Amino acid sequence: MAEFSRSPPTLLSASLTSVMSHQDWGVLSKDEAVKIEKDLEDGNLLKVVSDMRRPLELVSQMPVNIAVTGESGNGISTFINALREIGHEEEASAPTGVVTTTETRAAYSSPLFPKAVLWDLPGTGVATDTLQEYHVAMQFSQYDLFIIIASQQFSMNHVMLAKTIADMGKKFYIVWTKLDLDLSSSTLPGCELQQTIKNHIMRSLQKQRVCEPPIFLVSSLKPSSYNFPGLRDTLQTGLSQVRCDGPLQHLMHACEKIISHREASVQQKITLQPLQGFLGFWYADDLAECLEAYRSVFGVNAEALREYEQSKRSTLTDYRSVMRSQDVQCVRWRDWKLWVMTFVVTKMFFFCLSLCPGLRTCVIPYFRQMKHRRCLKIVAEETKTVLGKMLRDSVMPCNTQCGKKLPADPADSLSGGPKN
Repeated sequence: MAEFSRSPPTLLSASLTSVMSHQDWGVLSKDEAVKIEKDLEDGNLLKVVSDMRRPLELVSQMPVNIAVTGESGNGISTFINALREIGHEEEASAPTGVVTTTETRAAYSSPLFPKAVLWDLPGTGVATDTLQEYHVAMQFSQYDLFIIIASQQFSMNHVMLAKTIADMGKKFYIVWTKLDLDLSSSTLPGCELQQTIKNHIMRSLQKQRVCEPPIFLVSSLKPSSYNFPGLRDTLQTGLSQVRCDGPLQHLMHACEKIISHREASVQQKITLQPLQGFLGFWYADDLAECLEAYRSVFGVNAEALREYEQSKRSTLTDYRSVMRSQDVQCVRWRDWKLWVMTFVVTKMFFFCLSLCPGLRTCVIPYFRQMKHRRCLKIVAEETKTVLGKMLRDSVMPCNTQCGKKLPADPADSLSGGPKN
């Protein structure tokens, strides 16, 4: 990987006048959207995953904006230097000092976190008078991930910062940056002191109903000690999730709408056409045959999953474990409606009804359609789950690959290699 040049800190007023947001990515072209919709309608999930490679590969290269914030005097700039593993005396370092040195946003990069921008924000109380003004002035909505810095005390300002970020649906970490001073001045054993600090932070957040975030206790003067290595590892994973999770959710939402539309279309056919006519049933009351027919409609039958497994060189078990409908007994016991409709007593009841010509032509078809609609619903939901897993596996095979080159196109191994 190429080494990043250690350029001087880029102030907001100098060049980066706005921060690229990850909230509203239009990663699909019109042609790609139409192509994916057709593949979903045809039940070709392998092709869908292949079609999404370009937009997902594009997204995986986008920069992530990390805001580092907290109260003034908590050592925000010192922490940024420690995270980047550079000394305060180096030209590319964030300015630090006893007095407040950060009065406007500054952007920094690091080869440790490729395609990530670390934003050094002025502490609360420096740029604005109130937290609400601070939130607006610092443009919180434009950041993807937050690191809240605290030391010596976890104040109400820290809590409200966390609540503001959580209410926006953003991810954040809390980093306690002066653990070395706490350990040297406390009479408590090290492990007990660290647990006390974490408990205090968690209780403060719980009072405001803020879900517990990852908490790291570090020393900015010892960037290789305490929780610092774990923080870097977690941040790397967090960057992958920020890059990939949002776009995947956006694309999956669009795919789920198409699958639901396909489900509605098949449901209409169930009502208007003989079941054997468009699904090719031999015996419309056989639950296993029904489920297999609907899996074929959506492209998640055993043959399709095996084809995808061969293209990815992964284990078929991973996808079969999601497709619970392949185990008829499991489906029957997990879904009470199907259990009732396939219960022995119910079958006997339907057999008695079949002896009455009038009831046979109206009641039995109604219950049969109801059972098929239920089977269709089960398979449609499983299709959404399987497609989501396929997409996640293709873009993040180990949850750490986002931002790197994606694995080979799954369609290539079936066609003899990529096209030139």
